[in-house]
Amino acid sequence: MPRTPRPGFGIMTAPSQVDYHDVLRVWREADGIPEIEHAWLFDHLMPIGCDPSGPAYEGWTLLSALAARTRRLRLGVLVTSNRFRPPAMLAKIATTVDIVSGGRLDFGIGVGSRPGHPLARREYEAHGLPFHDSARAVASLAEACTVIRRLWTETEPFDFHGTHVRLTGAFGNPKPVQRPHPPILIGGRSSSTLRVAAEHADLWNIPGGDLDDCVRRSALLDRYCAEIGRDPASITRSIHLPVSYDRPGGTRDAIGDAVGAGFRHIVLGLPAPYPAEVARWVTDELITPTA
Repeated sequence: MPRTPRPGFGIMTAPSQVDYHDVLRVWREADGIPEIEHAWLFDHLMPIGCDPSGPAYEGWTLLSALAARTRRLRLGVLVTSNRFRPPAMLAKIATTVDIVSGGRLDFGIGVGSRPGHPLARREYEAHGLPFHDSARAVASLAEACTVIRRLWTETEPFDFHGTHVRLTGAFGNPKPVQRPHPPILIGGRSSSTLRVAAEHADLWNIPGGDLDDCVRRSALLDRYCAEIGRDPASITRSIHLPVSYDRPGGTRDAIGDAVGAGFRHIVLGLPAPYPAEVARWVTDELITPTA
């Protein structure tokens, strides 16, 4: 009987309402703890919680800096907004981070901010970025995933004339360290995004909170994989779970429930401010008791 893979644990430090050195401290501590396998940032240009005028760092720039200051952690952005950057430029940025990290990038991408979030639109308007409707955003995500993979893997220039992405003489050099390319993590819960994940994702991530809905979405991803002839087991199921410093028992229960439901890639969201030695606390209080 095949063994069920053990869960892999990581942390997420939203680079907002914190200082660069706070994030660096946590990542460098986590880099020395083998039980923490991966670490993540988010992709927002302005705060989406707490003080709306507080600091927020650009995710990929910060990720490159953290990649240069760590040695072991796999790392990524959970998840990149496909609305922010043209896909060919994003492919180049991600390649650079993969090289800086020595081949440790997990490439997280999604449609972008939820239209219903009260602060979702202002960061686009404040930076002169278009915010298209969801149907166009999902279609653009599918084309972006195709283009990015081709830029990472193809050895000759190519043209791409999609509905939303148009490139002439596109070519990626250098290539990422990881071959054929960094793992692609697609985040989201809508059925249209799940169809993109079925075609392109190596990992699929969903925010926790309503585990029953997460399980239903995972089953829907299974169905979409079957429709295109892909083995659903080839996509690792990932879930983001918020951490409570005051009530670790509740977080442990949420981890156990998620693992029992088939999620094997667990991202533990750390609220700021980060206590001293928070990575060790996460390991001792949350990971070791549930692994």
